[in-house]
Amino acid sequence: MSEARIRNVRPGDLDALYRIALATGDSGADAAHLYRDPMLVGHLYAAPYAVLEPEFALVVDDASGVGGYIVGALDTPAFEARLETEWFPALRRQYADPAGDPKGWSLDQVRAYQIHHPRPPPARITDPYPSHLHINLLPHLQGRGLGQALIDAWIDRIAAAGSRGLHLGVSPVNHRAIRFYRTYGLEEFRFPRPKPGLDALYFVRKLG
Repeated sequence: MSEARIRNVRPGDLDALYRIALATGDSGADAAHLYRDPMLVGHLYAAPYAVLEPEFALVVDDASGVGGYIVGALDTPAFEARLETEWFPALRRQYADPAGDPKGWSLDQVRAYQIHHPRPPPARITDPYPSHLHINLLPHLQGRGLGQALIDAWIDRIAAAGSRGLHLGVSPVNHRAIRFYRTYGLEEFRFPRPKPGLDALYFVRKLG
């Protein structure tokens, strides 16, 4: 087993981030068979962070190359505003806004819809927990303490930058990730009223 190290993201890592995002895009499992366009997952959940906020993007590499990352935004509403002006316009020219009954959409169409109609987390989350993150590791790097080390390093960065709290979203069916976040010590955000059919569960932590 080769030694792994955590380092700052570099411009040359972008292809690896796209690859890892797809390879973990089915609730942690490989999603390559689910998409015709292998770039779509990374367009939404990996690449914009490395491009727009590289100071809050870290990767893990070993002898086989980059096999994991943590990316995020210090101020979620500000980051969403930057996506609207600096990231989504080019993608909206590339991907059509799907029409028709969403029940019949492919996953490519679902992601294209998200590009045209992003749905940021509610203010009740972003006000007290303004920073957010995405983290993914390929299987050969899992179970080695690297996930915890990545989050520790990322929290140190956002805390030093003045963040007062963080949040992340996870699919309710991604049971492995949910167990990991609970074990790490993140708190599940409880909405004031029941929210059936949520797209994501939110985990949070106050800082400072």
